[in-house]
Amino acid sequence: MVDPLPRFPDGFLVGCSTASYQIEGAVHEDGRGTSIWDTFSHTAGRTLNGDTGDVACDHYHRSAEDLDLLSGLGAGAYRFSIAWPRVQPTGSGGPNTAGLDFYDRLVDGLLARGIVPVPTLFHWDLPQALEDRGGWLSRDTAAYFADYTSHVVTRLGDRVRRWITLNEPVVHMAQGYAYGTHAPGRALLLDALPVAHHQLLAHGLATRALRAAGAAEVMITNNCTPVRPVGEDAGDVTAAAVYDAFHNRLFNDPVLLGSYPDLLTGALGDVVREGDLDIIRTPLDALGINYYNPTAVGAPSGESPLPFELRPIEGYPTTAFGWPVVPAGLTDLLTGSREIYGDALPPVYVTENGCSTDPGLHDQFRIDYLDAHLRAVHDAIAAGVDVRGYFVWSLLDNFEWAEGYSQRFGLVHVDFETLTRTPRDSYHWLRAALTGS
Repeated sequence: MVDPLPRFPDGFLVGCSTASYQIEGAVHEDGRGTSIWDTFSHTAGRTLNGDTGDVACDHYHRSAEDLDLLSGLGAGAYRFSIAWPRVQPTGSGGPNTAGLDFYDRLVDGLLARGIVPVPTLFHWDLPQALEDRGGWLSRDTAAYFADYTSHVVTRLGDRVRRWITLNEPVVHMAQGYAYGTHAPGRALLLDALPVAHHQLLAHGLATRALRAAGAAEVMITNNCTPVRPVGEDAGDVTAAAVYDAFHNRLFNDPVLLGSYPDLLTGALGDVVREGDLDIIRTPLDALGINYYNPTAVGAPSGESPLPFELRPIEGYPTTAFGWPVVPAGLTDLLTGSREIYGDALPPVYVTENGCSTDPGLHDQFRIDYLDAHLRAVHDAIAAGVDVRGYFVWSLLDNFEWAEGYSQRFGLVHVDFETLTRTPRDSYHWLRAALTGS
């Protein structure tokens, strides 16, 4: 039996997060264009078992059922993402009305159930037509993103108060452009760094477009990890500092401080133009932080082309993904961010946190995981960090990118043959914690 959760401040939001390509399906319906994940998942050898998001959870047709699950959970907010190719099939030009209609209905359905909508404008499903023009290696993509943002906020901005521009730009850069394990599958290693700047420039331009349309709260969501050197020698300490700069500070420093970390400034070359950092530093109302685990880093061995090497963290239970479960790392991350950025750190939302585990319905592992991480957030609040909300990843089992349907993150089990939804024990536990019933 898990003890009752501690009391959070009034107004603290607890909700769930999802992403468009991972749950929507309906990839050929109502004028939706092709995304890089459509192309990638249909390329042999790119995803486990050749799985694709063609159907996924069929959320496009079952959104009312899924919103009822959110309502039954007692969720205060729902963080979903908008598929750029559903709004602009080729990434530019006028909006696709039918695509916007879907998100219009989704927002209305959330509000009718008393749930706060928190849309993310980009969760990795770039229109393929823009990738064909260079994708995030091209500066033009930032301008296209601002135009797309304007179309979305024009339609939804009268009802949506909170907005997230980008989800985990570091993961999209690293997995999609540096290592090639995610769409679009480019393996450029450190030559992928321009992707970071162009995504951040897109964030700044989108923030200005949202502000111009009267948005009340704008944030970016960064994947952050506490970085630990594996040893005390200078090589390990230096490698950890470089990785911290690459993974965390490359994406937090520009939006909060208006500068890139010193360790990486030279690596960006002439990609950064005059005035770019002023755009990127357009004031935020909040910072989204996604947390899954700390990272242990050592000096590179052999002939590695990278200046760091990731090492396993021993002595902790692991998720089905093999990720170590370290709830205290979330407290350390939140309090450490406050120490680094001081008054430059705006209010924080934990916009993703969750685990993959056994596919069955009796998921005590997930209950223990969520309980411990919610307590870790409470500890950070007690230490003075202004944390405003916590979003579980995820409401539903879904298409887990290159891992296909092999990883189960959902509070709700999805049978991918019948698409039947069945709440797990963790769903009922969280409902009791949120509603007392």
